[in-house]
Amino acid sequence: MSTLTHLECSAACGAPLLDPDRVQHLCSCGAPLLARYDLAAAANRWTRESLRDRPPTMWRYREALPPFDGAGPVTLGEGFTPLAHARRLGAAVGMDRLYIKDESDNPTNSFKARGMSAAVTVARRLGATTVSVPSAGNAANAAAAYAAHAGLAAKVFMPRDVKTPFIRECELYGAEVTLVDGLITDAGRAAAEAGAPRGWYDVSTLKEPYRVEGKKTMAYEIAEQLGWEWPDWMIYPTGGGTGIVGMWKACAELEALGWMPAGTRRPRMVSVQAEGCAPIVRAFRDGDERATPWENARTSADGLRVPRAIGDFLILRALRDSGGTAVAVSDADMIAAMREIGAAEGISAAPEGGATLVALRALLDRGTIAPADRVVLFNTGGALKYLDLLGI
Repeated sequence: MSTLTHLECSAACGAPLLDPDRVQHLCSCGAPLLARYDLAAAANRWTRESLRDRPPTMWRYREALPPFDGAGPVTLGEGFTPLAHARRLGAAVGMDRLYIKDESDNPTNSFKARGMSAAVTVARRLGATTVSVPSAGNAANAAAAYAAHAGLAAKVFMPRDVKTPFIRECELYGAEVTLVDGLITDAGRAAAEAGAPRGWYDVSTLKEPYRVEGKKTMAYEIAEQLGWEWPDWMIYPTGGGTGIVGMWKACAELEALGWMPAGTRRPRMVSVQAEGCAPIVRAFRDGDERATPWENARTSADGLRVPRAIGDFLILRALRDSGGTAVAVSDADMIAAMREIGAAEGISAAPEGGATLVALRALLDRGTIAPADRVVLFNTGGALKYLDLLGI
């Protein structure tokens, strides 16, 4: 039922359109590839009303997701996570319309489940037997779980100082774990060197076209959960940035389907990073189209310790085209916000989720966000793998 037609270069370099029925990773120019669909044809037979009878997973939007083989998608029930109206937290910051998209409700406890469901679905359909991924934690857990569910081998490469729960969870799902000195960029090099000669299917962030497709469904869900209206702001913790890239893509797709009227004000996107690793914030501030690598990257939020994102230009484009912004926050503040979100709303927030609350307060103080605005914070994972930060 997918309407996927082709893959194209995200940098519009002029390279030929690529066949999605073959293994594809980056464009020949080195830029990420983006999946394109026949949304005009889909609009003639796919309606918002049809969603009422579909299971509450991200695959309810299957016409705008990659195709799967006869066994169906590789799914553990990911997606359609709660959009909690955070009334108590909203009252604390002076807002009536504050929401939290709680991605900790996904399998493996994070939003990474979405992207890996899509990527592993394609890997299996194209005949892969082994998937590989460099990761700071949550992506590794998701890749291992979905590979296990698909009957594929998983090879995971992580920085040596990654938190122990991430390692043990990968091993739980039967993955082979390799610890690498350095950061996720170093893990990426090690994964490529080991996997390329062996033909492993690489599911690195934006180095294949389908993790972004899973992540974009967060925006589909928010539109549906808010009665087909956009929030004014989406505040998103940004490492590799697949979510922002995907959700901005989803805005255009929903307009092409006629589900969100063209000309409707799209949400303004906010990228939140750690003060110890903020390449997107710096590039946004300086007016750059690409982000220079962040030296000596460090933060307690493992998902934010990404010194350079391959899709940096796509993240920056989404921020600017949406009228959004970028904010850096301290580790101490994001950890305090984890506790505040938990105490106010009963939501288990990772430090990345806590970072969005800190950013919201900063933007309210600046007058960038108004108290009457409707705002969605993204809690991208749960607190259980970060209990050491809370002294537990």
